[in-house]
Amino acid sequence: MRRIVAFLAALLMTAGGLVLAATTTATAAVVPRTPPLTTPWTGQVSTTNPLPEYPRPQMTRPDWMSLNGEWEFLNPPTNGAGNVDREAAPPLGRTLPERILVPYPVESALSGIMRNDDRDLMFYRRTFTVPPDWNGRRVQLHFGAVDYEATVWVNGTRVTSHKGGYDRFEVDVTPQLRAGAANEIVVRVYDPTDARGEKQPVGKQTTDPSGIFYTPTSGIWQTVWLEPTPVTSIHSVDIRPDLAAGTARVKVFTRGSTTGHTVRAEAIGGGQVVSTATGGFTEFAVPVPNARRWSPDDPFLYDLRVTLRDAGGAAVDTVTSYFGMREVGTQRVDGVLRPTLNGEFVFQIGTLDQGFWPDGLYTAPTDAALASDLVKHKDLGFNMVRKHIKVEPARWYYHADRLGLLVWQDIPSTQAFDSTRTPAQIAQFETEAREIVDEHRFSPAVVAYVPFNEGWGEWNLDDTRRITTALENQDPARLMNAHSGYNCCASKGDPGTGDMIDWHVYTGPDAPRPSATRISVLGEFGGIGLRTPGHEYSPNGQFFAYEQVGSAAQLDDRYTGMVRDVQRLMTTKGVSAYVYTEITDVEGEYNGLLTYDRRIQKVDTARLRAAHGTLIAASRNLGSTPVHTLGHVRSFRVTTPGHTARYLRHADSLARTDVLTPASADGARQDASFRTVPGLADPRCLSFESVNLPGRYLRHAGDRARVDADTGGTFAADATWCARPGLAAGGTSYESLNFPGSYLRHYADAVHLARSGGPDPWDTASSFAADATWNTTEPALWRSSVLLPTDVRRSLRVTTWGHTDRYLRHADSLAWTEVVNAGSGALLKQDATYTVRRGLADSSCYSFESVNYPGRFLRHAASRVRNSPSDGTALFREDATWCARPGLGGTGVTFESLNVPGSFLRHFESAVYLASGSGSAGADRPQTLTADSSWSLEAPWAP
Repeated sequence: MRRIVAFLAALLMTAGGLVLAATTTATAAVVPRTPPLTTPWTGQVSTTNPLPEYPRPQMTRPDWMSLNGEWEFLNPPTNGAGNVDREAAPPLGRTLPERILVPYPVESALSGIMRNDDRDLMFYRRTFTVPPDWNGRRVQLHFGAVDYEATVWVNGTRVTSHKGGYDRFEVDVTPQLRAGAANEIVVRVYDPTDARGEKQPVGKQTTDPSGIFYTPTSGIWQTVWLEPTPVTSIHSVDIRPDLAAGTARVKVFTRGSTTGHTVRAEAIGGGQVVSTATGGFTEFAVPVPNARRWSPDDPFLYDLRVTLRDAGGAAVDTVTSYFGMREVGTQRVDGVLRPTLNGEFVFQIGTLDQGFWPDGLYTAPTDAALASDLVKHKDLGFNMVRKHIKVEPARWYYHADRLGLLVWQDIPSTQAFDSTRTPAQIAQFETEAREIVDEHRFSPAVVAYVPFNEGWGEWNLDDTRRITTALENQDPARLMNAHSGYNCCASKGDPGTGDMIDWHVYTGPDAPRPSATRISVLGEFGGIGLRTPGHEYSPNGQFFAYEQVGSAAQLDDRYTGMVRDVQRLMTTKGVSAYVYTEITDVEGEYNGLLTYDRRIQKVDTARLRAAHGTLIAASRNLGSTPVHTLGHVRSFRVTTPGHTARYLRHADSLARTDVLTPASADGARQDASFRTVPGLADPRCLSFESVNLPGRYLRHAGDRARVDADTGGTFAADATWCARPGLAAGGTSYESLNFPGSYLRHYADAVHLARSGGPDPWDTASSFAADATWNTTEPALWRSSVLLPTDVRRSLRVTTWGHTDRYLRHADSLAWTEVVNAGSGALLKQDATYTVRRGLADSSCYSFESVNYPGRFLRHAASRVRNSPSDGTALFREDATWCARPGLGGTGVTFESLNVPGSFLRHFESAVYLASGSGSAGADRPQTLTADSSWSLEAPWAP
């Protein structure tokens, strides 16, 4: 978390936030109803001062007054025809019959009303007294959000009206106030949700909740507050980081006359002023020297103190904001268009976060609850969250900013599966969308906007193109995901606009291929459900998930397998981000990683963090130069003229070079072969694991290169090598991560960490470039990174969850999987048993000879795997040779085709194939590829 000045620390970080003693409080007449489920925060809700925290962290002033708490309430009945009068006169100067706790929605238990019917019209009323020390200042009345159409009266005068359930609005009420006396405020709200033909933006709200649509939110659902400002004051501050220039670009918007006024801006880092700049009311630059860049790994926030000064230089108004020095864009990485943060591609791993609560619906019960789902994302290793078809209070984005989570912000959709829109309704949608974009320009966490989802409420493709292009131009500093899931549901088709091409695939994963202008993302997938009795709620008693598992262990296996499948998709199809459905259960949907009440976490934190970390590490490695394929085995051949028959190998732990060939002894070839993994200390670089001593890595120690197990201390850095273009032609050089400028170099048969021109004999500049350049692109001397015993019988068991009683067997020459157990017949047991042989085409890989048909081998032909006798051709020998590597599914062994690298022995719907997971259907689809391609070698069924 950032270090901030004492003022902001007191203002934002204390448990209660800043609330003036002058705040008007009511007696605790409101009694919250019993929600269908309680969260850990339900009982912490104050009925006199709920959500007391300062509501606008991105632009703070010391004086303000919360109007949250008890309000009077009237919900008039419909007339005989079932209609309401949206222009009904306000009930001024009289007590209303009910009490409601603001800012909780009318339908929520915390409001004390908990009513969901078709009355759709409501009135709120309360009184307040302005503190005496506000005299002489203007008073602004703020509403965080009111769903949907709000009209406000103060002391009998109509002061403003507003349409839109997701954006804030404010009004200067100074002329209507009575000094030193009680002031009356009345709010009329009209909210038909998805009824009465209004077709307003509603997101997932519906008057008849079921399935993936939920209980609606009506009325005031975010904080209401008052703020005194000078007559001439700061209205808002736009801050745009410019990493290339090392500045923050600032533009200040004001109220009142600013003739002769100037703006002073101070950038504050770690509690210290780092720079100051003066400007006017056009954009100007504030230097940020040696800027610390904001990212999920280091979410450092600078404060910005902005002072409005009059012609004499006196301070008129001061606000404090914050910003993160970060930049979002796209660029090609290994020829594939990828999203970047601060110029680097890191795979974006997120969940669908819908922001519903069983006690408060759209409104989290407390600020701690509001932050909790984001904290849980960080705990589980996510670096992104898609805020799905909802907009949260400003404090939610502040929590994302300080915690370091990238945010894809959806624009709430109009009524789903209904494409009929009037010009006025279209214009209103666009107005609300523009306002949502404007309100989130402050947040470094917000990196993308999503205007359309699965065609919900989409009326025609041309307008989709027009609107998404306009919004992208409105905020070009962020990415545009024009239509998430355009391949689904009510979509009018791919608009072709924006920066992302986005599929939804349940359960998935799968993704489109990127184009020259758009990155590939998997906008929704997953939906794996685990029931949790006692922690579920459905308005209609029905429950839904895209797929169901029976235990937390199964959910862990299924989810982490999906992450591994996505990692394959990252390299085979170019996907750059995913959104898993979803972080919590929501009403009848039980596919969350947490229950709806947030009391039960269904998944294991360590397993998810590890899976996410592996994917992120692999993504960072994609940009390495030269490119090295992770997981593959490579040998280091010397490139120095006259010594090119020599290879780096380990002997008695030390690294040396020896003359080796494919005909050399097995042990020597294994010593000279290493599996490539992400750098132990930096995934942008590489580490090399010994093939025949798993868990031991090529590292330097005391200037000598050797193969060791983890010794702690600096081991991870010592074993991390950054691939560089060869210092000499014809290969690659490997620079030490922790000793920049020092390279892996052979010298007099030994291998050292050496620096050209250094003090030791192996540092000699003579032949240094050639000696420190290695050929690692040729096939390794030993291609398998898992060593198997040969000339022994084994049976290959499926490791995919739910099918682990199945074994690979042959029938009518084709390969299948079938349940085999002790009671199975002798023929089936023989069909499911193979003798492991040295590879017919490469002795460092393996072939599988049928036990009951000697001379027949497991081979691929036209993607199908079968048992066939050798025809004596080289093609047959290659088709029947499989190189072993650690199981892609995290367990067992995966068998990669010798002659079709990147394709694996895979079972699919009882049959066995050669598959890469790069297709869109059938055996070559990516779903469960990693699990289906992992096999456990078991004792033979036919000994």
